[in-house]
Amino acid sequence: MKTITAFYLNGCPYCRNARAAIQELIEENPVYGTVPVEWYEETEHPDVVKGHSYYYVPSMFIGTERFYEAQPGQSYDEIKGHVKAVLDQAIR
Repeated sequence: MKTITAFYLNGCPYCRNARAAIQELIEENPVYGTVPVEWYEETEHPDVVKGHSYYYVPSMFIGTERFYEAQPGQSYDEIKGHVKAVLDQAIR
């Protein structure tokens, strides 16, 4: 199982939706709760952000490979689908 590194900003509605989606996905499938997800507020952890290429948050990586980067206007269901895909990738 791989660790997911996720970057967010305080007050970001897409970030809030990504976190809510993870909780909902864990309720639907408890195996997702075993995936380690390390959340970093990007302005508080510039040292961790370095080496990760993204523009929008939330952004989710496994290693330095980006598997999800939110896009303006995404619905909760779209975000949840992308988050699920990242969790599935981490479980492989």
